[in-house]
Amino acid sequence: QVQVVESGGGLVQAGGSLRLSCTASGRIDSISAMGWYRQAPGKQRELVAIIASGGKTNYADSVKGRFTISRDGTKNTVYLQIDSLKPEDTALYYCKANLVVERYEYQYWGQGTQVTVSS
Repeated sequence: QVQVVESGGGLVQAGGSLRLSCTASGRIDSISAMGWYRQAPGKQRELVAIIASGGKTNYADSVKGRFTISRDGTKNTVYLQIDSLKPEDTALYYCKANLVVERYEYQYWGQGTQVTVSS
């Protein structure tokens, strides 16, 4: 059984930093891409950052220069370093993993980790 689990959220003051982690586990053949999404109350879920298996990254314009996505392929883990946090970054942050399992690619979502930024 494949699992995707996030961690690292919390309550932080504006201007602070957090590091989110997401690990995929189970019978995984390979990882095509992993990414972070967020959903604030009353808003749609939006892409924050994504990293492909080759290392190419893509960021939402609203987080460029403040968020950094990275990965550790040996641990099937992706990280999101969040700096200069703003109150508008408050949201439930989800990890999505595009995984090859038994030769087919599937999308798996984690349960989310809450990030709350106080002003």
